[in-house]
Amino acid sequence: MKLSNSYFYTLREDPKDEESLSGILLNRGGFIRKSSGGIYMFMPLGYKVKTNIENIIREEMNKTGCQELIMPCLIPEEVYVSSGRRDNFGSSMFALKNRFGKQMVLGPTHEELFAIAAGMKIKSYKDMPVSLYQMQTKFRDEPRPRFGLIRVVEFVMKDAYTFDRDLEGLDEAYQKIFEAYKRIFDRLDLDYRIVRADTGVMGGLLSEEFQAISPIGEDTVVLCDSCDYASNIEITETVEPEDDKEEEKVRQLVETPNCSSIEDVCAYLHCDLKKSVKALLMNVDGKFVIFFIRGDRELNETKALKLLGGRELNFANDELIATSNAVPGYAGPADLQNCRIVVDREVLHMKNFVTGANKAGYHYINTNLKDFRYDVSGDVVNVQEGDLCPHCGGRIHFKKGIEVGNTFKLGTKYSQAMDLYYQDATGTLQPVVMGSYGIGVGRSMAAVVEQHHDENGIIWPISIAPYKVGIVLINGRDEQQVRLAETIYDALMEKGIEPIFDDREERPGVKFKDMELIGIPMRITVGKGAADDQVEFRLRTESENTMLTSQQAIEKVLELCK
Repeated sequence: MKLSNSYFYTLREDPKDEESLSGILLNRGGFIRKSSGGIYMFMPLGYKVKTNIENIIREEMNKTGCQELIMPCLIPEEVYVSSGRRDNFGSSMFALKNRFGKQMVLGPTHEELFAIAAGMKIKSYKDMPVSLYQMQTKFRDEPRPRFGLIRVVEFVMKDAYTFDRDLEGLDEAYQKIFEAYKRIFDRLDLDYRIVRADTGVMGGLLSEEFQAISPIGEDTVVLCDSCDYASNIEITETVEPEDDKEEEKVRQLVETPNCSSIEDVCAYLHCDLKKSVKALLMNVDGKFVIFFIRGDRELNETKALKLLGGRELNFANDELIATSNAVPGYAGPADLQNCRIVVDREVLHMKNFVTGANKAGYHYINTNLKDFRYDVSGDVVNVQEGDLCPHCGGRIHFKKGIEVGNTFKLGTKYSQAMDLYYQDATGTLQPVVMGSYGIGVGRSMAAVVEQHHDENGIIWPISIAPYKVGIVLINGRDEQQVRLAETIYDALMEKGIEPIFDDREERPGVKFKDMELIGIPMRITVGKGAADDQVEFRLRTESENTMLTSQQAIEKVLELCK
């Protein structure tokens, strides 16, 4: 591509409406442009990178025997009603009506349609295994799109689905695609971890995530110092502690004026946070629930909803709180009325702890389990760095991750909902066993930039760079320089490598800065040495130029592109 007659631009200033480094650099480099919140245009450079990522995914998926197809974006709402997922998606699903009043939605995911497609072929156990995939646009009405391509409303996902007669077949299909995913993310040159995760609205038997390690990541990856344990914090279990060996004391009511938080209370009473129990006043599917957890812990929403079988958890408003005798800031488990009480299992092993007294300005000290009742107990808190590993007893630590891929063993959830059955060898109808596998294409692109950049711009891995080599012409009025640059350009084109050729009438410094900003892996500079067939060769990851002949430069490019 010759820049003098191509669509190409870069920005010198950081865009004001981008929070993440990848969002800033992809905008400045002319790869993407925000259309509205969470919706982006992919400009020519960005489209090339996106296509390169898709091609890698496509190659590895095809190796597994998976066949590609394409599903519609616009889907009758009844499809999701029949699978029982319409309510789960709630307001995150875009809904509209066609001219005949039929309710339609923009697909956030496509398990249901793939089950319908599989049913066109699968009638007998002899018709399996089957595996299908697509690259398709998804739509989710995110309440707060952010971080460029990482949290968006419209995005391209590679989603794949496998169909087998039993769990053994699912295990085999799952492992094939699992290994393909590792090859894909290795080829994208991502530093990633594979972690166990919550199955969420997908449901099923198992979920694993491929998390690209990055400080900007929205997920917390839990790792062990002593073993290979890796998990998303959403599902990481706390190790149940031993019982406190203290002798139980008599509960006492004490004054705690102007103490609006558990930290204030413990500071006032000169008490360790770990010897206190705080109350979290929550709305779970419209019902008032109070969670009691150790003072230094945080509530884990995923665990809490699973324990209660709930769908949505929010802080309780004043109207809901008023239905009980709970006093915000001073709520405790003793003598509570008209609410459900959930106690974290860690509290069950504590003795002589501080709790609210349901009386403004007062708390109890030396509270014990015998002093109150509760409805449910379970593990409902986040683990903390330094906690014990649930596998080996070592110490855990955290890293932030961007979820770039996920794999699910769905089992028979969708096949039963969508009436996808087959006849086994005895003629008995059995539900098909399914697996589901997703990769976020734009999110993977952003994750690469988050991991591969410097103060000058992006550093694309050769595998997905929009152009693998850039040719910079220093003086477009020097015939020898022009002739040599054109010769190198034509030679590389003949070898199947399209360079980006900066033949613009710009200062050399501008051209160099643009090449660094857009992250081209290799650069050939044609300048004063052209008369002697000498060019400067430089890798984006290096700071020094190497003088080569034009043929040597061409051979170097070909070698590195292998």
